[in-house]
Amino acid sequence: MTVERQRRFVSEVIGTAMLLAAVVGSGIMGERLAGGNVAVALLANTLATGAALVALILTFGPVSGGHFNPAVTLADASQGGLAWRDVPGYLIAQLVGAVGGVWVAHAMFGERVLMVSTHARHGVAQMFSEFVATFGLLAVIWGCSRRRSAAVPFAVAAYITAAYWFTASTSFANPAISVARALTDTFAGIAPADVPGFIAAQLLGAAAATALFRWLVPSLPVAADAVIVPRREQRIR
Repeated sequence: MTVERQRRFVSEVIGTAMLLAAVVGSGIMGERLAGGNVAVALLANTLATGAALVALILTFGPVSGGHFNPAVTLADASQGGLAWRDVPGYLIAQLVGAVGGVWVAHAMFGERVLMVSTHARHGVAQMFSEFVATFGLLAVIWGCSRRRSAAVPFAVAAYITAAYWFTASTSFANPAISVARALTDTFAGIAPADVPGFIAAQLLGAAAATALFRWLVPSLPVAADAVIVPRREQRIR
């Protein structure tokens, strides 16, 4: 494995871990300080997640593309932005990072590190929400990356911040996040039994948005930039 590939995988591990630490940690903090007001706890969770996304994509995007999301990685590879040989490494890195980030959040707040969620998020409405959430996320990524790539970190964070509130599922929109959040019985958790439905809906939403935007906003002639942020070596060429 080349040093460059190692850097990409490590970037995805750390970036995804920090994202999950932000999601779960802010959920714990918000719930503790909100005095039982779920709306206030969700608002705190939302703002922290959105802010973290901007910072993390700007930080790690030049190294790995700043995916932190298997749905984004698969969509990127399907359009030639990422070599298929790198996809397994990205997916493993994202899953490892996501689980590690949950455990870091637990440790920071004095929670049991190992736990399983009991927070039910099932039903057609929840799964449809995840389809819509992920469709919108990939629509934002494809639309901005092909015409205004510098705006992608801010557009992605703004969309996720909004989607926390306009989707019934609070917009997981990420298979790795869905798996990892099954391992926290806190504000951000999801019961393990509900994870497969979420993941299926997310992948369908990502595929639908990718197919639509391949026609709606075709790639520019200067192609193969990463979906989130062009990687450093691509800018040098």
